[in-house]
Amino acid sequence: MKFSELSGEVLERLKQRRYDLILQKHEGGWSWESIIKHNECEFIKAGEHLVLLPIYSESYPNIKILRVVESVDGKTLTIFLKDTTFVEDRKREFFDAGFVAVCDKFEGEDFFTAILYHEWFMIENS
Repeated sequence: MKFSELSGEVLERLKQRRYDLILQKHEGGWSWESIIKHNECEFIKAGEHLVLLPIYSESYPNIKILRVVESVDGKTLTIFLKDTTFVEDRKREFFDAGFVAVCDKFEGEDFFTAILYHEWFMIENS
């Protein structure tokens, strides 16, 4: 499925949906309407699921999904990912490229949308 294939009714419902974004000490409750209006949205594959993340389209090629944790009821995903778009020094990748997203299934559809997108120091736990 492509973002451009979404019906007008689904787009209108999506515009009303909100998410929390915490990046570089900027935070707030944002609406998907601003992402749709100012960005070329596209779905990203996370495991077996399609997700929409509040990111710029230039980041898509630089994203690597590291881990996807699905809730027991299948309605929520926790996604750990790496986005190297703005990493200038590979030595800082573990500090600057990690993100975590919590995504809820969009009602009546086969995709998820982020409700939380947050910076994450990429830590390895044995």
